[in-house]
Order: sequence, then structure tokens, then C-alpha cells
Amino acid sequence: MHSVYSHLLSIYEIRGGIYAVLLDPDKKNHSIIESMVIQANESDVDILLVGGSLMMDGKSHDRVRDIKEQSKIPVVFFPGSVSQLNSYFDAVLFLSVLSGRNPHYLIGEQVISAPIIKDLGLETIPTGYLLLDGGARSTVEFMSGTKPIPMDRPDITVAHALAAEYMGMKFVYLEAGSGAERSVPEEIINRCVENLNINLIVGGGIKSPQEAASKIEAGASMVVTGSVLETSQNNSLMKEFADAIHKN
Repeated sequence: MHSVYSHLLSIYEIRGGIYAVLLDPDKKNHSIIESMVIQANESDVDILLVGGSLMMDGKSHDRVRDIKEQSKIPVVFFPGSVSQLNSYFDAVLFLSVLSGRNPHYLIGEQVISAPIIKDLGLETIPTGYLLLDGGARSTVEFMSGTKPIPMDRPDITVAHALAAEYMGMKFVYLEAGSGAERSVPEEIINRCVENLNINLIVGGGIKSPQEAASKIEAGASMVVTGSVLETSQNNSLMKEFADAIHKN
């Protein structure tokens, strides 16, 4: 059986871009999760990232189970807290918030979660997570105590991304934050691609398929959308994103 990581690399090689949809298994999304998964199955989405910074009830594990039962594509944990870990995931984005200086999110959560991940037998995909200033204070910024990297300082982003590579990460995740006013600029993506030998994930504030395509053209390997799909009345929007991201 191929690993999720190998599967993603093969998609990138064949299609020129990977499309990930982020689902937050919180009670605020309870009524739309099933329809979102069905749409993903039918819209050529490559991977479901599942997780959030804050859960407002105790039913997130049940929702992840339901997502896994309905999904025809890999379901990967996007960590908000070790309490959200469970056996229904196919893999874990093993994130370290390298843009911050809070040791709990640099290594603390990782140490707590590692034995649980080992016991559950989940695949890990080491990922350096960099939070950039998308113009709106995000939940992850507040919860992690992370000060975002200024968008007008690409050198700072590149330095952090290089550190992620040298620490052995398989991806660098450039995150503008959920509901960001502006997404990660193409200039920053270009600068990172010029300096890195690992793949980039870009998410946050991407509001249109055309904007998503521009991130792929700038050098991103994977584009993540979440909030824009939760609030859209356009039932074909997910498919439009997938078509724009898959260059080949």
C-alpha cells in the first residue's frame, strides 16, 4: 500500500498541482460536513485535511469517523490539538509552528502526540508551518501565541522555510490564516521555490479558482481552501478550484 505522502507526490507529478479541502469538524460545521465530503468525492479533490484550532463540543471524533466513512480520498489530520487525534485518519501532517517562538507548538504538542500516533499506527508527514500576516487576526495566531511573519519581508519567510528543509521537513506550509483578507503573495512563493528543495503548501485567504491557479503557477505544490467553501452558495465552486489547480 502506497503512503499518503507518496500518493500526493504522484498526483503532483501527474497533474501539476494538489488540491486539498480543509474541513473543521466543529459543531458550527455539523450540518454541512456530509455535503462537503460528497462534493469533494465528486469534484476531483485530492485530499481532505481535517482539524481546527478550537472544538466547541466533544463530538469531533464522531465527525471525523463519519468523514472517513464517506470519503473516497485520503483523510489527513491537520493538527489543532493532540486531543483531536484518533484512529480514523489515514495520516497526520506532523506540524511544527516554526514561525512562532512558543515552545509548546514548536515541540511540546509533538512530544505529547508522538506516542499516540505510534500506537495508532498513523503515517506522519513532517511539515514546517509558517503563519504569515493575512491582515486579519486568525484563530491559530491567538491560540498558539504566534506572531505572524510580515508579508513585506519575504526574506524572513525564506529563512524559516530553509530551516524547515534543513530540519528534515517534507513540506513547508505557508499559511495566511483562516478567513485572511489577503493570501500569500506570489512573490513569496517564488522566493521560497527558488531557495528550497521541498514542496510548498499554500493556504488562507484564497477566494477564487483563478487566485488558486496563480499560487500553483508561482510554484506551490498544494493549495488548501476551507472558509471560502463553507460560506459559498456556489455548488460547483469546489470543482472549479480543482480544475484550476490541476494544470495537467
